[in-house]
Amino acid sequence: MRNIGNCPTLLLLGVLIFCCLSNVRSDASDHRYKDGEAVPLYANKVGPFHNPSETYRYFDLPFCSPDHVKEKKEALGEVLNGDRLVSAPYKLNFREEKDSSVVCKKKLSKDEVAFFRRAVEKDYYFQMYYDDLPIWGFIGKVDKEGKADPSEYKYFLYKHIQFDILYNKDRVIEISARMDLHSLLDLTEDKEVDAEFMYTVKWKETDTPFEKRMDKYSMSSSLPHHLEIHWFSIINSCVTVLLLTGFLATILMRVLKNDFIKYGQDEEAADDQEETGWKYIHGDVFRFPEYKSLFAAALGSGTQLFTLTVFIFMLALVGVFYPYNRGALFTALVVIYALTSGIAGYAATSFYCQLEGKNWVRNLLLTGCLFCGPLFLTFCFLNTVAIAYSATAALPFGTIVVIVLIWTLVTSPLLVLGGIAGKNSKAEFQAPCRTTKYPREIPPLPWYRSAIPQMAMAGFLPFSAIYIELYYIFASVWGHRIYTIYSILFIVFIILLIVTAFITVALTYFQLAAEDHEWWWRSFLCGGSTGLFIYAYCLYYYYARSDMSGFMQTSFFFGYMACICYGFFLMLGAVGFRASLLFVRHIYRSIKCE
Repeated sequence: MRNIGNCPTLLLLGVLIFCCLSNVRSDASDHRYKDGEAVPLYANKVGPFHNPSETYRYFDLPFCSPDHVKEKKEALGEVLNGDRLVSAPYKLNFREEKDSSVVCKKKLSKDEVAFFRRAVEKDYYFQMYYDDLPIWGFIGKVDKEGKADPSEYKYFLYKHIQFDILYNKDRVIEISARMDLHSLLDLTEDKEVDAEFMYTVKWKETDTPFEKRMDKYSMSSSLPHHLEIHWFSIINSCVTVLLLTGFLATILMRVLKNDFIKYGQDEEAADDQEETGWKYIHGDVFRFPEYKSLFAAALGSGTQLFTLTVFIFMLALVGVFYPYNRGALFTALVVIYALTSGIAGYAATSFYCQLEGKNWVRNLLLTGCLFCGPLFLTFCFLNTVAIAYSATAALPFGTIVVIVLIWTLVTSPLLVLGGIAGKNSKAEFQAPCRTTKYPREIPPLPWYRSAIPQMAMAGFLPFSAIYIELYYIFASVWGHRIYTIYSILFIVFIILLIVTAFITVALTYFQLAAEDHEWWWRSFLCGGSTGLFIYAYCLYYYYARSDMSGFMQTSFFFGYMACICYGFFLMLGAVGFRASLLFVRHIYRSIKCE
């Protein structure tokens, strides 16, 4: 691996790219203000509350707009996150109170009234940022009280917003927006109406230091009852791991001990009895798998995704992904994936050459496309859907060019360098037993020893160890909750790896004991099957735990979750195969193979 390049140089390159593409902390967030000084207020987006991917530009709705709408320059991760910040029509100068100031007066046409009414009906919310602090609010309400027939519902638009702002000396600490429930505009009928939009600003001093102003958002994810559920999840997972590892260790140690005693007998005693079990297939167990190029590419991609996940956890644990550090996670994913492509090239090509593969260039191309290919096709389809909806999820042409340049100038060269290093590594497979010329016939096996039942068994236990935590992750990614307890998530991830490795090793042993020597692909598929269970959980979450609806939100949810679960499949498949390979090598080194 040392041939890939100078690791400190790559690390420095990653830091530079990350800093260039991500606003780790916006300049506005660390600004000190004087009385009456303008504090930046940006309107971000509007959209249905239950459809987090379906968001639109703030002024797509016929709100009062400034004479000159100024767009804020966004970092790569912010654009990927769907943020489109523009100057808001409200003036919230530092420590300058206002009482029912008029933003504008305008006559709403019938079409604009109908537009607002549809937005109110779909529970549209707005999001703004004031000195890098988020603000939310609903744009209106539906009056359903005492009305059984939906045709009798009344629709109202909020005309008056009150901003309550806390400050400490010369810095903004907290802001919230309250809608005046007594200042409403009736949108029920299709007719022109006169609208007068107003706002109030109230300032109040607080002792909260500036360094802790984001704690409010972090604490919302670590409430006592939430922490209890998280720790219950950890305890549940730990019990699962202990029971599983203890059970497997006891069984395997006892069975293997008996096997070693039996297989360790001298040759004369061995000739008196017919060989059975896993020693019987020692001449076939290290026979290289079919589709070795695809297998090596999957192993390389899974290794890269595992490395990517570990680096993301490292950044999370040191506090890079604090709440509302807009786009930092997306930027980190793009940059680290690009920088770890050398690992994929090295792992895939090195293993492919160990399997005596000849066309390593084709294998390298397959490695580069195995995960990126489906992700690119999914992105093209979903970006087209977002363009058709005129949603902020549609990436601008400039952002697409930046991503293509990163892939062309960073990802591809590192992939090729890693492949060249892997080809020149001259590593050998190191099989402890010689492989016979012709494969031995596999005896007939019961149905539950076939691939699909084995995958179902292998995926269920790791999934059961993480499913409680999955709800909070889904509620954060596909909802409006905030997830900040990365230490607990990291523990759950370690448990997931341990359970995946142990269950795959156990199933591999039972497969070999049944004299089935085709364990290579089976161990990879069994290890990765947890990804299929996570995708099945997506179906449950969508229909039973969320209120998402509409073609765009549905396609975004199932499209991107398919890519994420596919990534989990490759990553955990690589973990399962590596664990099984270590185990198989160990047991066959411990016996005398003829």
